[in-house]
Amino acid sequence: MTIGKIPAGEAVPVELGDRSYKIEIGRGLLKQVGTLAEHFAPGGRCAIVTDANVNAAQGEKLRAGLDAAQIEHATIEVPAGEKSKSTDMLDQVVDQLLAARLERSDLVLAFGGGVVGDLAGFAAAVTRRGMRFIQIPTSLLAQVDSSVGGKTGINSRHGKNLIGAFHQPVHVLIDLDVLTTLPNREFRAGYAEVVKYGLIKFPDFFKWLEQNHNAVFAHEEALAEAIAKSCEAKAEIVKNDETEKGERALLNLGHTFGHALEGFTSYDSDRLIHGEGVAIGMVLAHEFSNRLNLCSIDDVARMKAHLQTVGLPTTISDIPGDLPNADTLMDFIAQDKKVVRGSLTFILTNGIGKAYIANEIPPCEVNAFLKDRLSK
Repeated sequence: MTIGKIPAGEAVPVELGDRSYKIEIGRGLLKQVGTLAEHFAPGGRCAIVTDANVNAAQGEKLRAGLDAAQIEHATIEVPAGEKSKSTDMLDQVVDQLLAARLERSDLVLAFGGGVVGDLAGFAAAVTRRGMRFIQIPTSLLAQVDSSVGGKTGINSRHGKNLIGAFHQPVHVLIDLDVLTTLPNREFRAGYAEVVKYGLIKFPDFFKWLEQNHNAVFAHEEALAEAIAKSCEAKAEIVKNDETEKGERALLNLGHTFGHALEGFTSYDSDRLIHGEGVAIGMVLAHEFSNRLNLCSIDDVARMKAHLQTVGLPTTISDIPGDLPNADTLMDFIAQDKKVVRGSLTFILTNGIGKAYIANEIPPCEVNAFLKDRLSK
């Protein structure tokens, strides 16, 4: 992956044979959604799955695009927040898709952040044994991560994303204009996933972010470049390993720790949102790697400093309210999807841009590390 300007209107391909699709990035794209829907489902209908916040801020604009193309549509609204990724909410969305009499050949439009994308995508995967859907992500986190690659699902009381399916969208439509209404905290949280790509495999991209993060946060041209490069990075990894049997696991850098922290807070967005958990988790992954003599303390300090510069939390103590103990976090980690026959799998690193999959990590090592972190 090279770092440079992205030509206006260029789409990023996700190459998966007969399930390939494009990630379209630009400004003012919501008004084109009717043309897009007509292309994928001529004469068909759509269901917009969205949350209350996105619907209030952007819903009319999306529906206007469908109305202009005379596409019949229904809107299914869910509460905003991680708690909507539940079995109860999945049941409600599927029920409304069926009540609207949508057919298998019709379209589901996932219009929202990562929660809506995961929930709507999973609903599309199981309704009528698989409906097509389009991802229209409205948060930076969803634009650079969860909308690409076909991971869909909901949470369980046992942990995050433990119920789901791989179900690829037919298209991803990224309208940069929707980010102008995104709260600053949500934008920062999404930026953590942008940084992740530099940390796992693309050190030049991390260096570019160090030099250009102010322009990214100012919504200048650098924002489109950062999103496109993040999508290119994920598309490259997904192409090589769609169902996470190998290299795709690298995308989980920081997520094992981060998911445990989210589980501890009961997915309370007032305390912690996903990207913030990932930011703390990535620091913990680098610190744990340093503890195992895998990467230098200078690399830990460098990546932590960049996250702090943009205002992201970097330590467990940054989470408001009561803090967990090591045993509590280990209970959540033991339920992680990356546990194989009881052995812990972590994404560790030999330095910035040098992440790798580490199998059979002794739980006692992780527990001792967490006790040390929580005592400081």
